[in-house]
Amino acid sequence: MKTLTELITPLLKVMPSPVPRRQQRLRGQHALADGIKYVMPVNSDDSPVLMAAFPINKKAATAILPGPELRPFSLGGKGLLVVTVVNYRSTDIGKYIEYSLAIAITHGLGPAPPLLPLLFQKTFKLGQFVVDLPVSTEISVKGGKGIWGMPKHQANLDFVVTDSTVSAQYDKDGKLGCYIEIDRPDPLGIPLKLAASNYCAFRNMLWKSDIYFEATGDIAFGAQAKARLILGDAPGVAPLKNLEPEAKPIFTAWLPTAHGVLDDHYEAWFLTAPTEAGAAGLRGGEMLDSVVNLGQGQEWLEPPDRSRVPGAAANTPGGTP
Repeated sequence: MKTLTELITPLLKVMPSPVPRRQQRLRGQHALADGIKYVMPVNSDDSPVLMAAFPINKKAATAILPGPELRPFSLGGKGLLVVTVVNYRSTDIGKYIEYSLAIAITHGLGPAPPLLPLLFQKTFKLGQFVVDLPVSTEISVKGGKGIWGMPKHQANLDFVVTDSTVSAQYDKDGKLGCYIEIDRPDPLGIPLKLAASNYCAFRNMLWKSDIYFEATGDIAFGAQAKARLILGDAPGVAPLKNLEPEAKPIFTAWLPTAHGVLDDHYEAWFLTAPTEAGAAGLRGGEMLDSVVNLGQGQEWLEPPDRSRVPGAAANTPGGTP
């Protein structure tokens, strides 16, 4: 009898690419956005990705989200913390690691029913609100925050692959930010074509951007998914500790190589409140002055100190084996 993976793999292979036709029409065009050179589309190649998702306190997640229209995705009464680390090896702005710590959300005037947003993603505007997004290079901060409104900041990052695990660590100003390690799932080689919406707070506005990934990957669910998440004392992860993430992940994923496209179209809305004082107290991210003086440096900081995490897989010189 065929396994579920064997049954769905042929269907996944023939699914159309999620990349919008506009991005295909732009192929080969040049752009100079905020002084950064891009050859369209804004893509990446040969980019390993690790992912893990953990149940969290949904009420605590609601308290972190800005404005009234973002609501935690509901999974059995719990919310979901999504950790995604991408080792970008080939992009228009050079090599860098991106370390996303986000809350799965729906965007709308009312709460969405549990689980249904997984089947009707566009209807319920399923996405993730990015709480913290350290990256390796200054130019990635300048582009990601200044153009797409992402809460990027430069930090000490690494991405370590062994025969049995994939792990990534994030340090900031001598403090541990986060350590994530997953056991590599069984090598299923599932073809994946994914679209994801990122919601971010910047300049007291809510920003939405879309990214599209195509890859062949290995995924583990439930009891088969094994991961270790450690949140440190760096300021960026302080809000996440209140989420009380559970130790057991819902799923883990390892994509040895992925091709991605970041859409150059994005949306933004004002974050509002009933009163002027309320608007002043919104969690609206950093302001424009945080990007004004940034340059286009592609130099990395030193790798994070793995001795801060007991049992962490050893790093190699350069931080990205």
